[in-house]
Amino acid sequence: MSEPDSPVNRFRLNAERLYLACDPSLISFETTADVSDVDATFGQTRALQAMDFGIGMRGSGYNLFVLASPGSHRHRIVRDFLQGRKSKQCEGDQPADVLSDWVYVNNFADSRKPLAVALPSGEGKDFKRDLDQLVEELQTAIPSAFEGEQYRSRILEINQVFEEKVQARLEEIEEQARKEGLSVVPTPQGFGIAPLREGKLITDAEFGELPEDEQSRTREAIERISDKLRHHLEEVPQWHKQRHEEIKQFNRETTDLAVRGPITRLKEKYREHAKLTGYFNDLHEDVLQNAREFMPNADQPRETPSVDVETPVLRRYSVNVIVGGDDEEPYMPIVYESKPSLQNLLGRVEHIAQFGALITDFSMIRPGALHRANGGYLILDASRLLTEPYAWPALKRALDAEEIRIESMAELMSLVSTVSLEPEPIPLNLKVVLIGDRLLYQMLCMYDPDFADLFKVAADFEDRIARTAENTGLYGHLLASLAHRESLRPFSREAVARMVEHSARLMGDSEKLSMRLRDTTDLLRESDYWAGKAGADTVGRSHVQRAVDARVERADRLRDEMLDETLRRNLLIDTAGAEVGQINGLSVLSLGDFSFGRPVRITATTRIGEGKIVDIEREAELGGHIHSKAVMIVSSYLSAKYAIDTPLSLRASLVFEQSYGGIEGDSASVAETCALISSLAGVPILQNLAVTGSINQHGQVQVIGGVNEKIEGFFDLCRKRGLDGSHGVVIPKDNAKHLMLREDVVAAVRNGNFHVYGVETVDEALSILTGSPAGERDNEGNFLEASVNRRAEDRLVHFAQSRERFEQLSNSDRKQNKPGAND
Repeated sequence: MSEPDSPVNRFRLNAERLYLACDPSLISFETTADVSDVDATFGQTRALQAMDFGIGMRGSGYNLFVLASPGSHRHRIVRDFLQGRKSKQCEGDQPADVLSDWVYVNNFADSRKPLAVALPSGEGKDFKRDLDQLVEELQTAIPSAFEGEQYRSRILEINQVFEEKVQARLEEIEEQARKEGLSVVPTPQGFGIAPLREGKLITDAEFGELPEDEQSRTREAIERISDKLRHHLEEVPQWHKQRHEEIKQFNRETTDLAVRGPITRLKEKYREHAKLTGYFNDLHEDVLQNAREFMPNADQPRETPSVDVETPVLRRYSVNVIVGGDDEEPYMPIVYESKPSLQNLLGRVEHIAQFGALITDFSMIRPGALHRANGGYLILDASRLLTEPYAWPALKRALDAEEIRIESMAELMSLVSTVSLEPEPIPLNLKVVLIGDRLLYQMLCMYDPDFADLFKVAADFEDRIARTAENTGLYGHLLASLAHRESLRPFSREAVARMVEHSARLMGDSEKLSMRLRDTTDLLRESDYWAGKAGADTVGRSHVQRAVDARVERADRLRDEMLDETLRRNLLIDTAGAEVGQINGLSVLSLGDFSFGRPVRITATTRIGEGKIVDIEREAELGGHIHSKAVMIVSSYLSAKYAIDTPLSLRASLVFEQSYGGIEGDSASVAETCALISSLAGVPILQNLAVTGSINQHGQVQVIGGVNEKIEGFFDLCRKRGLDGSHGVVIPKDNAKHLMLREDVVAAVRNGNFHVYGVETVDEALSILTGSPAGERDNEGNFLEASVNRRAEDRLVHFAQSRERFEQLSNSDRKQNKPGAND
């Protein structure tokens, strides 16, 4: 245990510096029930200004990429911001433009290419209703027209004229035959011609008894009559065709008379839409050609017509409302697509199986997120978008062309050869807001040349804000708003103060507050749970602390197991005594969202060599690039400090003992440096201390991450073995502002049972760890006699001299062993 006047006392951090408590007076309310909700975007001025610019900026490519960490309520913040912007614009002097409804109708000229029609907001469903009513009306009007007395009379007249014409021609031929002494006789095969004698048909035998000249005249007459009869029979199909055309024309006129009125009324109603005028003309012509489809089936009562839009022929007169349903807003829609696949973005064309084949038509076109968000805002998760096949290129094509063209993944991949639809593209005018992390944004900027042209505005959200008095008060109001939103019990002022403190701990910085609101909201819910378990009406500080402790208890199995392994000396860590070339370093392990510190033994050996420090972790391919860089900095520092005038005749090795996984980071470089110097100087390092920190080439100690977890990890081991007032941790002095240690650690420091030392240089750390002065160079450039640095330098000088002597002896032996040296 250090004496009160020990030189190391000046490096100790008092208990007040280990935990920055939140002053409850900064919270302006007694409980969260006393305040109203506040905006969750305070502290995000830069990001909000960027979003405001991106939303307001007109022009191609001014879409947004929101850079925000997961758990920051980024989706809710973006939606709330867009909703606020929408409300202001709709209520302002220049309200937002009313969006158009979009419908697809049949293209009667080419059914494979349905027509897209824009209608004023709300008219899409009215247009569909009008077309459905038109079909229903035609199902009544057309059959009625064909059942009228006038229609039947005219058809009877046409048929009668035909029959009379056929009969008159046949009678004319029969009269001519009688004059020739012949008769036209009906037969099963048609008509036959037979000779007469005294008004009666004669048999073949009787005909053979006639004189030859009479037989010859009769045969000639039969031939003439047969020719006329044959010509007549050839005329009949032509007359049938004429009758059919006449009936068809009359049917067309009858149909036109029945449908012209209803269709004309619709044309007049939608006369301001030029595209619909042409559509109604084509529809009129198509109805005239397919009037029979409106006739009722034989087994269907004529009095109960129905609009069966599932009938393929009648479905061609329906309307497919793509945009403009009852659940869609007419102003600036805000759409979030959680699964941004190709079909969910651009829409799709569905098919149905019928008689073993897949069929489709315009009524099976389904809208995508781009359709629903057209004229407003579309929010997408960047990572989800990029992992969906063909979705990202399709979105870029749509934004670049400013149109929505429905594409099938099967067609893009050439998986099917069936004929499909090619719906007319719909103009696209919207703002796309991509939400992703910073790494993804950088990768898109680097590897996608189109990205910068299409997403010109980046809104970078803060992960943390300064823990000022003003921000602490606002943060308290934010916590109240979150509690209200979750319908939780009121939180007391002290509970809110504890929440503020925990937010700083989450950041690993006593001067910052976390804006990752997911973790904060979860802790609010869990605190409310424990308050409910305790039967409390108000959540207090103890309930928040219980929630924090319960989180740790649920996740610390591995930490307890590793601590147990150390106590059983399966993992060798000393917390008493002193050893040369051996030091307690500190590392951080993470398991999901839970991180904890654990001490690790680092050892160093030194001997004569060529000036190389062997990083065993690197040689074993367990060390990362940053750790290897740190070892190189250590080597450079030692060379600059001890080998100014002499070569660094050192070969050293460093290793993390009992480490079987990867090692990365530079936070052990102070420990590694001290272990090397200890080995060189032969000065033991106190094992009741642990150290963390990185260094630069000048020996300055730099800040590291996870300082709270590292201190607590060594504290837990020392407490298990028994605190005696000598244990402690050496950290970079600049890390003091990051300290938000557990209450039991702070209490132990306050009681003098544990210590935290803050250092700025390697020499300061060396003095604490060895209990001996490190030593500085005097005016003559020499280290203080018997100091650690002097002993290390003397050892290196000895190495250099020994190496020089060894090289001289080696050179002498080589000369003596040369051939002819003794001749």
